[in-house]
Amino acid sequence: MSANFQQLANFIWSVADLLRGPYRPPQYERVMLPLTVLRRFDAVLASSKEAVLKRYAELSSKGIPNIDAILNNLAKDEDGTPLGFHNHSQLDFYKLKGDPDNIGRHLADYIAGFSENIRKIFERFEFDKEIEKLEESNRLYQVVAQFAEVDLHPKRVDNITMGLVFEDLIRRFNESANETAGDHFTPREVIQLMVNLLLEPDTNVLTQAGVIVTICDPACGTGGMLAEAQNWIRAHNDQATVKVFGQDYNPRSYAVAASDLLIKGHKDGQVVLGNTLTDDPFPDHRFDYLLANPPFGVDWKAEKKTIDRWPSFCGYSGKLPRINDGALLFLLYMMSKFQEYQSGNRGKPGSRTAIVFNGSPLFTGGAGSGESDIRRWIIERDQLEAIVALPEQMFYNTGIGTFIWVVTNRKAEHRKSKIQLIDARERYTPMKRSLGDKRRYLDQAALDDITREHGAMEKSKTSRVFDNTDFGYRRITVLRPLRLRFEITDEARERFLNTCPELYDALQAVQDELGSEPLLDWNNTWDTVQQVFKNLPDDVEGWAKGAKGTAQKKIFRDCFTSVDREAAPVIAKRHKAGDTPISSVWFPNQVLPELAASELYELLGLHGVGKSQHVEYEPDPALKDAENIPLKEDIVSYVLREVRPYVPDAWIDREMLDDQDGGIGKVGYEINFNRVFFQYQPPRPLAEIDAELAEVEKRILGLLREVTE
Repeated sequence: MSANFQQLANFIWSVADLLRGPYRPPQYERVMLPLTVLRRFDAVLASSKEAVLKRYAELSSKGIPNIDAILNNLAKDEDGTPLGFHNHSQLDFYKLKGDPDNIGRHLADYIAGFSENIRKIFERFEFDKEIEKLEESNRLYQVVAQFAEVDLHPKRVDNITMGLVFEDLIRRFNESANETAGDHFTPREVIQLMVNLLLEPDTNVLTQAGVIVTICDPACGTGGMLAEAQNWIRAHNDQATVKVFGQDYNPRSYAVAASDLLIKGHKDGQVVLGNTLTDDPFPDHRFDYLLANPPFGVDWKAEKKTIDRWPSFCGYSGKLPRINDGALLFLLYMMSKFQEYQSGNRGKPGSRTAIVFNGSPLFTGGAGSGESDIRRWIIERDQLEAIVALPEQMFYNTGIGTFIWVVTNRKAEHRKSKIQLIDARERYTPMKRSLGDKRRYLDQAALDDITREHGAMEKSKTSRVFDNTDFGYRRITVLRPLRLRFEITDEARERFLNTCPELYDALQAVQDELGSEPLLDWNNTWDTVQQVFKNLPDDVEGWAKGAKGTAQKKIFRDCFTSVDREAAPVIAKRHKAGDTPISSVWFPNQVLPELAASELYELLGLHGVGKSQHVEYEPDPALKDAENIPLKEDIVSYVLREVRPYVPDAWIDREMLDDQDGGIGKVGYEINFNRVFFQYQPPRPLAEIDAELAEVEKRILGLLREVTE
């Protein structure tokens, strides 16, 4: 079969050379893919063509509507299985070849004779334009005549071989168009690895007789992932029924995938043209397996208006990712298509999905952002099984690092509350010839190793297993008090009076009371200033009422104070000791260390003054900082250990609460591969480096002597 497949692919590729001139190599697919599809359909329909034509003539003469359904059932393969499509044109490829003068008109008529489902596909190929272009350049007859010579009948070329030919042609055309190949073509070995990770754990189920499997790729491109998943299942169980479903936004890619489905005889499957994020073609479907390679870093601005009107996005009602990267939206869509899972219930089998991302969905967005909240939603529901880091330079249109996520709602018992990370970044084999940005590939040994590593779920140099909570953290805000020095200088007076000239006499009264020396306690100073203003004579203007007065006071402080680390903290509020109880809700899933109540209050910014009062200091915006504290640690112990020894006056902002659990600090999740797999390499000895530098200097001096002598 392999030789047959390669020979056939090479033949069709050689026919493409006839297009040189009117078409550039990346454009060959516009002609070759539709013609390959047509020739295959022509061969498949040949055995029942006569019966279809006869029945078509009868039905047409009687004026019976909706004859497509009748003829689709009448068109059968040689085993008597209805094909689900037909052609009622009198023409076929041999007849087309026999009339060179009318080839364009006849080919258009031949395509018009297909059933509606095939005609819709050819509308997406926009093949009528290519017929005109080929006719104008006198290439159409030559190409059609060549195709008439190749026999693509299922008895000569079975569905699996035809699928391989089809995929090989797509690969070759995409390689000719390196600049766009990655948009709709995933390297074969990446697909193989995804399929292995997705299906290998279920080998026992998938090899049972009579099993029915549904697979969906919501960004299917030309259908390579669906084809590879089918191949895996068929290789393990030729009795399995596989139903494939896909969707793509690109009309030509959709047409290729839809044709591929029909070529392989999948009448139960369905490929749909449309936008996955806004147009769900399978609202009532749930799938056993889903896999996809959505576009990297694609913005979803065009879809935002529609999505914002929905109460939730595919069952997820939290924050959505930033507008310039909608990759995680595809994963949310796929998760919404999971079958329900209930242990031991065959009617609720659960689902698995594998998806390719770049690095952005792993760590982009801090705590409380859309990306972080989606990661949190997935991980806290215990649905992230594993992530595999792939080598760089694996894709045709980008050299960046990529990652396969495996997500499921039915983790095996030993995987519950665990996430496995596999580092395959150094397992590549260099390619002999680069294809666009693709310079590396994973050979079969590497694929097998990674698959085994995933199955074993053991700790090694390239595999680590973590608790779900290991990737979570609580981001708290650490505040420090504002410390202000008060001083009336000539420059400050001038600035103040330029803005508030009406307060000239009042300012003089303040200066008479406080003098011109620096004062390091703003709290006492402000009390004195307020007292002076209160006692001003009736003919001296004081603070205005309302908003103007508030503005005057702010200008006064801005003009006559400056930050001084030696000054006393500025008090913002005063509370009675019992008015600010500490809530246990602030520390969810945390066991706090034993502390005196006064210490805990102080750590939360409530400083005791005497026995009956707490004061809150005004935070200094310039000293505001944040700390990411692992979820496995309580925030109090962390601050006491990592913050207080270095900044004793710091406190935790108790008003920054998580939207979901109400705890102090925003919960975030991120997965940092570099941190997990970092291996420290000590620097070389200094003497060795010095010796190398001396040797280099010696060589440079030698070269300079040669030039100057």
